Amino acid sequence: MTNGLLGVLLAAGAGTRMGRPKALVRDDSGVPWVAEGCRMLRETGCGDVVVVLGASADSARALVPADAGVVVAADWADGVSASLRAGLEFAAGTGAEAVLVSLVDLPGLPAAVGRRVVERAGPDLPAALARAVFDGRQGHPVLIGRAHWPAVARSVSGDAGAGAYLLRHGAVAVECGDLSAGLDRDR
Repeated sequence: MTNGLLGVLLAAGAGTRMGRPKALVRDDSGVPWVAEGCRMLRETGCGDVVVVLGASADSARALVPADAGVVVAADWADGVSASLRAGLEFAAGTGAEAVLVSLVDLPGLPAAVGRRVVERAGPDLPAALARAVFDGRQGHPVLIGRAHWPAVARSVSGDAGAGAYLLRHGAVAVECGDLSAGLDRDR
């Protein structure tokens, strides 16, 4: 780790509404969404970035930038919970104090959103919990301090992420609607 913040890009799903895994999608200029997500996390200030792959992992791996790590969620078909657990398990083996979790289907999300989430999370990264909200709607990225990783991993199941845990544990809601709409792309 080059600093205490690890970027985790969740990109394991099959993308059924998209018609293909979102880890394989490119923007109109040919840039892979996975590369765009990694760039955003780097520009946010993440010392290292890891991409969680699943569906079509072998094909998607070729689109991951060389300076990002890859972890494959073997149980990716179980939903976003499997991807998040795989990312947290990877993070536990690093010196990271917190993870900043984002989704591959947020192309164009400005790094300013991630920077604001990190800034407002507070100085105690290992204990921090914060998430971007867009005009009051919960979104990504989400900052999860190391102290919460085991409990978050136990609390998630199926196609539900850490939202309920974040709510129960008073995650800082960081309004970012002035920076982006924060909408994921499913089609």
